Amino acid sequence: MLIDAHAHVDYYKNTDQVLAEIREHQILTLSNAVHPASYRRTLEIAAQCPLVVPSFGVHPWWAAEYVDQLDQMGPLIEQSPLIGEIGLDYLWVDKVAIPAQQRIFDFFLAAASEQDKIVNLHTKDAEADVLALLRKHQIRRAIVHWYAGPLDVLQEMIEFGAYFTIGLEILTSKHIQAVAQAVPLDRLLTETDNPGAWEWLVKEPGRPSQVRQVLTRLAEVKQVPLENLNQTIAENLIRLAGQDTWVQPFLPRLTGQNRLSGSPTP
Repeated sequence: MLIDAHAHVDYYKNTDQVLAEIREHQILTLSNAVHPASYRRTLEIAAQCPLVVPSFGVHPWWAAEYVDQLDQMGPLIEQSPLIGEIGLDYLWVDKVAIPAQQRIFDFFLAAASEQDKIVNLHTKDAEADVLALLRKHQIRRAIVHWYAGPLDVLQEMIEFGAYFTIGLEILTSKHIQAVAQAVPLDRLLTETDNPGAWEWLVKEPGRPSQVRQVLTRLAEVKQVPLENLNQTIAENLIRLAGQDTWVQPFLPRLTGQNRLSGSPTP
């Protein structure tokens, strides 16, 4: 079984083909919604494939549109097994939207703290502020998605206890390779962030099975055997998820020897 700890399955246009690929390669996929309509679509897709785990959040790019609808978010957060994609973005969002981002992020972190849920985080050029808010809300379980910021703040996040997804940019970026080197093995997860990530990087359509490319390159960077790394990532996810009900059906395949192939298809 492979693990894609950050994807956006609702953004794929060819859903049937994507789910077939997820089944074929046995990819446990944490699919992050970016607003309420995105979450509803993610739920529809997850109902077709048990390997897709839906997660509700409001992405910082959408914060200004939804900041006045926080009273409608509570039931969706309560329903969602995880929370994300949430966070802050000071690079690709107009500065006037930063207060809206901060308000929504604070709201979701408060709910995550109260409900003790994993958060899946966007941190672009806002890494220090994200860390400050994680500390403020005493977030116990955080996945920092596609960390590309300064290595000193990375070290602080490691000390705080965060986990980190490494994605497709490890194939092209020395900085991401340095991030991967810095993150301890017991805090690593793999992701694709597809379908958009690969298209953003190389102008080609992304696919779920590219998480295997990430795993292969990460094993080279960390200088560990591929199968060992795959098992370590499975153990990391189990440790992070704890007793969460959503992870329980996957435990037989994640514990022991997490094979890269040969598992039964649900």
